[in-house]
Amino acid sequence: MSPGSPATMRAMVLHQPHTPLQLERLPVPAPPPGTVRLKVEACGVCRTDLHLMEGELPDPVWPMIPGHEIVGRVDVVGAGVSGFAPGQRVGVPWLGWTCGTCGFCRSGRENLCAQARFTGYQIPGGYAEYTVADARYCFPLPDGGEAAALAPLLCAGLIGYRALRMADDAQKVGLYGFGAAAHLVAQVLRHQQRPFYAFTRPGDIESQAFARQLGATWVGDAATPPSERLDAALLFAPAGALVPAALRHVDKGGCVICAGIHMSDIPSFPYADLWGERTIRSVANLTRRDGLEFLALAPQVPVRAEITPFPLARANEALDALRRGALQGAAVLTMD
Repeated sequence: MSPGSPATMRAMVLHQPHTPLQLERLPVPAPPPGTVRLKVEACGVCRTDLHLMEGELPDPVWPMIPGHEIVGRVDVVGAGVSGFAPGQRVGVPWLGWTCGTCGFCRSGRENLCAQARFTGYQIPGGYAEYTVADARYCFPLPDGGEAAALAPLLCAGLIGYRALRMADDAQKVGLYGFGAAAHLVAQVLRHQQRPFYAFTRPGDIESQAFARQLGATWVGDAATPPSERLDAALLFAPAGALVPAALRHVDKGGCVICAGIHMSDIPSFPYADLWGERTIRSVANLTRRDGLEFLALAPQVPVRAEITPFPLARANEALDALRRGALQGAAVLTMD
């Protein structure tokens, strides 16, 4: 225990699917070799946390402290770790550990490592006052500014950036599901002077107005054809039915990128909708390259997250608001 650190901490714990998180007092974890212990400042609330709570993710670990958009200060540096110092602000993403030796890891595709483990799912996450993270998967963050505003960059921002990378130089980009990830990648597209088209749930007037505010070329619901054919569509909503819908709106040679960790089944569709060298791809987690590139780009844009803060003890309320679509941007838990 470092000087001044408490022996126990508050944490929101999930014991099994389909139950609310429980506020508990737990021992502050000790950092094993290769890790750092963080005093958490803020943690974003992600739709993947809902998938965990609803039992939709394979191989969970119970009980679990969710949360994988972590902003914190280094409290203790574990043995064998260099490049980090106490008091330094860092961010922790979804991908929390990889083997480092398989072909995927050796080729810079550690996001596909078969032994990978994930923050807030198989490794205790950031819905707590302290957490421990593999130093390899901690990103240095700006020392100043509001921690809560940085938290959504660690997943919503990174996944949006990786999805956009997969779309290569597509100019007219559709964004399906205008939530945490879409509102961040929209700012990157605007910065790059690439028009974006925002698709929301029918009747979601608030999200449509938000998209217009951020500079959308066109706004409508997923069943409505956009004003012109798209070069790429990025799907952030976890609805498989959107895949054939997006294909019908993408021009020849275009791509549909499925950016969610979990998605409902994709219904069958005519081959004619795929023909014309259209492609469908999925995004699997992220790489450290994604993190370093996006976190360097974000202040240049600058990317600003629209956030609704909640105290740690109200994590269930934040998750329920996300489930109901009652938020613009992202919910973030704060430890104050």
